Amino acid sequence: MDSLRVRTSTREAYASSFKTTAHTRLSYRAALIDLNNFATFPTLAIGLLVAGLRNGGFEVDVLSPLAHDVPAAERERREWRPDHWQRQLRLSTQPWIRHTREGSRRLRQWWSGRPHRRVLHETAKLLASKPDVLLLSAYLQHYHTVREIARLAARQGVPVLLGGPVFNHAGTSEAWRSLPGLTALVGAESEMTITELAATAIRGGDLLQFPGVTLPDGRRSAPAPPLRRLDDSPVPDFTDFPWDRYRLKVLPIMTGRGCQWARCTFCSDVVSANGRQFRTRSVASVMHEIRELSQRHQANNFVFLDLKLNSYPDMLRGITEQIQHNAPGAQWIGTVHVDTRADNGLSRRELRAAAAAGMRRVSFGLESGSQRLLDLMDKGCTVEANAQFIRHAHEAGISVRCTMFKGYPGETAEDLLATAEFLEAHLQQIDRIRFNEFSIPEGTPIYHAVKQTPAALPQLRITRPDYRHAQIRHVNHDTDSRPYRRALKRVLAAVYAINRRPVRATARVFDGLM
Repeated sequence: MDSLRVRTSTREAYASSFKTTAHTRLSYRAALIDLNNFATFPTLAIGLLVAGLRNGGFEVDVLSPLAHDVPAAERERREWRPDHWQRQLRLSTQPWIRHTREGSRRLRQWWSGRPHRRVLHETAKLLASKPDVLLLSAYLQHYHTVREIARLAARQGVPVLLGGPVFNHAGTSEAWRSLPGLTALVGAESEMTITELAATAIRGGDLLQFPGVTLPDGRRSAPAPPLRRLDDSPVPDFTDFPWDRYRLKVLPIMTGRGCQWARCTFCSDVVSANGRQFRTRSVASVMHEIRELSQRHQANNFVFLDLKLNSYPDMLRGITEQIQHNAPGAQWIGTVHVDTRADNGLSRRELRAAAAAGMRRVSFGLESGSQRLLDLMDKGCTVEANAQFIRHAHEAGISVRCTMFKGYPGETAEDLLATAEFLEAHLQQIDRIRFNEFSIPEGTPIYHAVKQTPAALPQLRITRPDYRHAQIRHVNHDTDSRPYRRALKRVLAAVYAINRRPVRATARVFDGLM
């Protein structure tokens, strides 16, 4: 299958750098399907699994939908008036619009999650070649695609292991475990054990010896502990991805897992399989990976996928000081947390140094312009510190991107007005805002509060649990008032005023990435 062959000359150039294990002599062949199809960079989780398998002696085929002309996901872009209208409808609190929107939401969810014919066609071709095991990495919107792929694999007698960041949650794994053809769900950081896990699935052995596994019959092993020795993780192997299809070569890097703060009541990332508890790599390990990947792929653009790149401030400083030495001409982007630590790595001087070292864009969770609401969320930040950070990053020449949402329990029209005033005061200093509806993800503190003491949040009406998508659907009646709707209209106008502008020139190469 020409479409699945690796670029042999590239792999041979550095194959000798791969370590081997006791499984080197095994003649097993694994197939991986990357359903997390991105437009600009390969999937880090797939790269780690491929490296782990090849280090263990497996032959590996990777099916990347982008290589077969399947449209890939792209994030924020410059907006136009129809985008503003769509956001207004999507976030409207008018009861009649909300009722209509719920029906259309399910339709959109089905439409966006339907299996792509080309993906299924290429999967069938791959399975016809009889791999020993099929590994799937999926997000929750891929349910129907995973169902069809597992069905195809069952016809060929190929065991299927499905992994994803939230399959460590009992409700979510319960909703997914019974898909016909599925051998096991894996809610764990598996790059260090994937060889043994895959070999056990091939031999029909006991998968419950591995933590974080759920079987189709509902039996589970113990929860997987967080992976501690991150420096032992392999350098990701991205050779199978269609580099000729990317408009820009960007390399994904992760310097640590979890978040130093880890207390925001709504954050699903810190309760996922790889987000629990903060752990960091050494700066030397990160620089080695940057150097290796840059040389392999002749690329010097990087996206740091850490939940918070400044959880360990010395890491951010280490990147600033060393990245140009290891990848000359490097440009990079990342996400931070503007917390109140005396040293959070985000001083004016440090932001200027980061910009000089190639940092082009920074994202952070602004969430709200109301201090009262930030305190309710346990964000660990202040409105004043957020404003100062935005100002200093903008002055340093770094493009600023924020994430926000409306509808947090307890939010009032006054809180939204404070948000509108904050955004209006920073219209020229923020380049992009991702503004969403508040959700209640499984496993978060707000989720447990709703489940255990619903009387404490009388404004919320739970409509249904949606464990397939790892959340609880709800309606917040505090958002129904006319003053709230007027304030929301003002906020959305400010969001559109920001998003309609082109990002600053130095960051345009990364537009659409985060």
